[in-house]
Amino acid sequence: MATSRTLPAPLHYRVEIGDLHAHLFHVTLTIAQPAALQRVSLPVWIPGSYLVREFSKHLQNLQCRQDNKALAATQTDKATWQVQTDETQALTLVYQVHAYDASVRTAWLDALRGFFNPTSLCLMAVGHEHHAHTLHIVQPEKCAHWQVATALKPLKTSAKGFGLYSAADYDGLADSPVEMADFWSGRFVSKGVPHQVVITGATASLDGERLLKDMQAICDTEIAFWHGRGKAPHERYVFLIN
Repeated sequence: MATSRTLPAPLHYRVEIGDLHAHLFHVTLTIAQPAALQRVSLPVWIPGSYLVREFSKHLQNLQCRQDNKALAATQTDKATWQVQTDETQALTLVYQVHAYDASVRTAWLDALRGFFNPTSLCLMAVGHEHHAHTLHIVQPEKCAHWQVATALKPLKTSAKGFGLYSAADYDGLADSPVEMADFWSGRFVSKGVPHQVVITGATASLDGERLLKDMQAICDTEIAFWHGRGKAPHERYVFLIN
């Protein structure tokens, strides 16, 4: 059984490809020290989009357990569940998310690419939002050619980017979408900050060198405009283009 001493962080997610053709992600959330009545909720918001989103309608087959004992999860509203727990034991929640929205807001999964915003896949543990979170992205056997791109901080990852990432809190996790595909990638440095450009579905006619040069000029101008000679507010930035 996982404990707070063996988990990478107080909140730990494991994201796997459940079924490419059914468009299902398989997600495991482990809460090292749950509350006696632990609530979890899938957000109805996403950073940068100012409408109520019904992400929870895509979540299915939620199961909870402690020390290999099944626990009942009671749904209290359209996006929230609560579980009676033993506070001394780690709580594990396992569920699936149907991912068939090709927009930038939600999640997508098929044989060509996988994409998700954590607000669509990662249940928020109420009361633990400000704790550290880790995310383990498992490489699917059927998609060995895929790579991973995300702005999350890598802790232990493979050459293709699969593995363990961290976020300081749930807000940091929520603001870091994840792309998985056989994509084109290029890099540049703007005002001392590394930037990565990822394009899924890039054609042979793509002039990557020119694109990176133009984007660097834009980023240089924007950072100088907003921050003058000061430091940009991010350590790394990733552009995800589909």
